[in-house]
Amino acid sequence: MSTPATAPTSPASAVADQLHAIRANWGWFVVLGIAFILLGFVALAHVLIFNIAAVIYVGAFVLVAGVVQVIHAFRVQSWGRFFYWLLAGLLYIVAGGLIMYNPLLGAGVLTLMIGVALAVEGIFRIFAGLGSRPGKGWGWIVVSGIVTLLLGLIIIARWPVNSVYILGLFLGVDLVVNGVGTLLFGLTLRDKQG
Repeated sequence: MSTPATAPTSPASAVADQLHAIRANWGWFVVLGIAFILLGFVALAHVLIFNIAAVIYVGAFVLVAGVVQVIHAFRVQSWGRFFYWLLAGLLYIVAGGLIMYNPLLGAGVLTLMIGVALAVEGIFRIFAGLGSRPGKGWGWIVVSGIVTLLLGLIIIARWPVNSVYILGLFLGVDLVVNGVGTLLFGLTLRDKQG
């Protein structure tokens, strides 16, 4: 005698089950949001320390990426590709090591890269907004692009003086904003549960 097979769950019921599980754990989102907010304020109070920590963190990832790339080089069959991957991996290892050895120099380079990236992104956003005229809301895209462009230009103009605090400042603000969003998400889940 065979046992009856269980009916497969529909995608809609699977999503409903997942939403119910998330709503049941709304308190964890609230706690996580509060923790992010507190860490963000600690980061903002100790910007230089968090700046150096962020740079060392980036340097460690670049170093690990280089090691992985060197290992990958030995797995590539073709000699032309082998030397490409080996050279790229060694450059990553040297860059990661230099960033970790001299975090202030690394902070300067990363800060300049962020400033340039923001300026370029702002220009692209302005052109994207202007290109979407006469559609609704194109002005907000242009305003957003102008703000991003100005932020990038301010960072570039104040470089290298601002490189000792800008990454820590960004990290602190990001933690606070992420914390507020997570906290509000948890509180919204609590309200929908009842």
